[in-house]
Amino acid sequence: MPAAALIAAALLPGATGTAQAADPAPSVTRIADTQLDSRAIYFVSYDGLVNNNSFQKNGLLTYRGHQYAAWYTTDRTAVLARRALGATSWQTARLPHRLTVDDSHNVISMGLSRVDGRLHINMDSHSDGFFYVKSVAGLLDDPAGHAWNTGQFGSVQTSLDGLALTDRFTYPQFVATPEGRLQLSYRVGISGNGRNALAEYDGTKWTALGEWSGSTGTYTSEHGSSTARNMYLHGIDYGVDGRLHAFYTWREQSNAVMCDGGGITNHDTGYVYSADRGRTWRNAAGTRVGTTGGADTVGVGAADTVVDPLGPDHSLMNQESQATDSAGLPHAIISYVPGRFGRCTTDYVADRTANGRAFHLFRNAAGTWRKTEIPVPLNSSQRTRLVLDRYDNAYAVMPYGRIVAASRTSGYGDWRTVFDGSGLDAFGEVVVDDTRVAQDGVLSFMYQRKSTGTTPSPLRVVDFRLPS
Repeated sequence: MPAAALIAAALLPGATGTAQAADPAPSVTRIADTQLDSRAIYFVSYDGLVNNNSFQKNGLLTYRGHQYAAWYTTDRTAVLARRALGATSWQTARLPHRLTVDDSHNVISMGLSRVDGRLHINMDSHSDGFFYVKSVAGLLDDPAGHAWNTGQFGSVQTSLDGLALTDRFTYPQFVATPEGRLQLSYRVGISGNGRNALAEYDGTKWTALGEWSGSTGTYTSEHGSSTARNMYLHGIDYGVDGRLHAFYTWREQSNAVMCDGGGITNHDTGYVYSADRGRTWRNAAGTRVGTTGGADTVGVGAADTVVDPLGPDHSLMNQESQATDSAGLPHAIISYVPGRFGRCTTDYVADRTANGRAFHLFRNAAGTWRKTEIPVPLNSSQRTRLVLDRYDNAYAVMPYGRIVAASRTSGYGDWRTVFDGSGLDAFGEVVVDDTRVAQDGVLSFMYQRKSTGTTPSPLRVVDFRLPS
C-alpha cells in the first residue's frame, strides 16, 4: 500500500480508542544528559555495539525512584550502575565477569522480581552458554538501606540457580508478570533454526516452562523453499489487560527464498498473545495457535498470525520494537525497504541505509490492523524503538537518537521530528528505558558516542520530559 494510502487509513474513524480532544500533542524537552562511563568498550559487530543493541531488555530500567544501567567497560568488565531519578551522578558496581568475545549479540539484560526485590542479570551469550547473577533480596525495594557494591550480588553462574536451560542460548529478555514473578524469554538454537522458550522465577526457584515457537515446516516464496527457521521477537510485554503480547518476524535458514544472496531471509510480521502467563498462545482473533512446552508450538503456518505480510526481498528488520497502550492494544515498529525503491534488495546494509523506512503498526479498538509509514528516512541499517506516553502519543526513537512522534488523536497520521539528535554524536541504535515513562513521564535512553576501530568511547543517558 502506498504511503499516502497508509496515512489515510490511519486517519479513518475507529483508528484509535477514546482519546480526548484536549489531550496534548506529543513533545519532548531535554532535561538531562549524564555520563555512565568515559571509556566504554567499543567494537562494531553485526553492524552494532554490544552496549547499545536496542533489543536489550533491559539494559536500562527504573523501579521505585531509582534507575539502573548495565554495560561493559573498556577492560571488558560488566558494570552495573544506579542513580536516584533526577540525580546527575551514578553509583557503579563491577561484576566479576568479563565479556568473552567481540560479538555485539552478547548484551547484558536486567530484570526485577517484585516478589523479593532482587535484580537479575543475564549476559554474554550468542548461541552458547550464558552467565547469570542475581542480587540480594530487597536490594531494589530499599535502595537507601543497601550500599551499591559488588557484595550485593551473588557469584556468577552458568545456570539459573542450578536450572540448566540450553547450550545454545541467545537473546535474554526479562519480563515481570502482573503478580510480580519474573519470566525470562530466550532463544534455543541458532539463527535460522531456533525456538523461543520461557523460564519463570517465583521468588524461590526458577522453573523451565518450555519452548513455545517452532522451527519446522516448509515456507515457500516465489524463489524457492526453506524447511527451517526461527521466530525473532520484537518484544514480549504484559499489557494492562494482563495479556503477554509478542510481535515477531520469521527468518528462514535457506537463502533459496530470496531474490539475491545479499539480502536477508526475514519475512512477514506476526502477532500472538497469551492470556495465561505464557502457557498458551492465541492469534489476535483469540484462536489458540500454540502451547508452551507442548507439541503444538507456534509455527510459520499458524492460523491468522501474520498481521503484515511481506516477502523476504525487502530486508525486513528483526527484533525491532513493540508497546501496548492504555487500553491494552498492541503497537509495533517495523522497517524495511519499500517496493517503490525496487523489489529485490541485494545488499542488506547498503539498501536499508539508502532506502529503509520505518512503519507504525497497531490494532485499533475495532480489531483492525492499521499501518502508517513514518516519513523520515532511516539513513541507517539499524533499529527504531517505540514508546507511548500517558496519552498514548507514539514516539519512535530512531538510529542516532532522533525522535519522531505522532498523536493518538490524529490516528497516528501526523508523524514529525521532535528531536533531531543534535549534540549526541550517537553511533546508531539506542537502549530505551521502557519502564520509566509510566513512572515519572520521562523518556530516557542510553547511547554511545561514535568512535573508530576499538577505541573506547563515552556511554551516556539522556532524559526527555514528555507531556504530563
